[in-house]
Amino acid sequence: MPELIDELQRHANLRQRALQQMDAAETRGAQAMSPSMALAVLHKLASSPETATEALSLLHELQVYQVELALQDEELRASRRELETLLHRQRQLYDHSPAGSFTIDRSTVIAELNLAGARLLNLRREAALGRRLDAFLTDHDGRVLQSVLALTAAGQTVAQCELRLNAGLDPPKTIRVSVGIDPAGSRFLLATLGTAAARGI
Repeated sequence: MPELIDELQRHANLRQRALQQMDAAETRGAQAMSPSMALAVLHKLASSPETATEALSLLHELQVYQVELALQDEELRASRRELETLLHRQRQLYDHSPAGSFTIDRSTVIAELNLAGARLLNLRREAALGRRLDAFLTDHDGRVLQSVLALTAAGQTVAQCELRLNAGLDPPKTIRVSVGIDPAGSRFLLATLGTAAARGI
């Protein structure tokens, strides 16, 4: 046991000496020590017979740590590639869904919509962003949408209603929608469930 304690103490002393030399070099250079400078300090310690064994052990430990960091970096890069692929696929599914999908705020300003949603409004998607959805509804149905948003914000998990779109359509098209809270923030998710015509109304 005393031998183990002595070994640990020597190792701690070596680390302390290495840190002192690194600190001194950093002070002289007035900048952070580069990895190559740190290795130079270790090599200097390794050249002394009294600290050579411990220095080489510490050097090996740092090399193993460097390999571990490289492996972790590769794993993170692989995870990022997988997430980017998944995100791209989810975006494709969202964009090409046959149901119109909108993300709106409490004032019904459109933050996101898919291609089907843009077609319902007779606009290109970019032209619809930032506009109020209730501007495309009849006055009465704009108030209906506001009421549904209030109910949803008050805790009703998913609400449904029928809305009449007058986006350049004559007569207006009646659509059925569901409204829920956007789990990513304080906005609302609105998805079309079909048109009144499709339901025989």
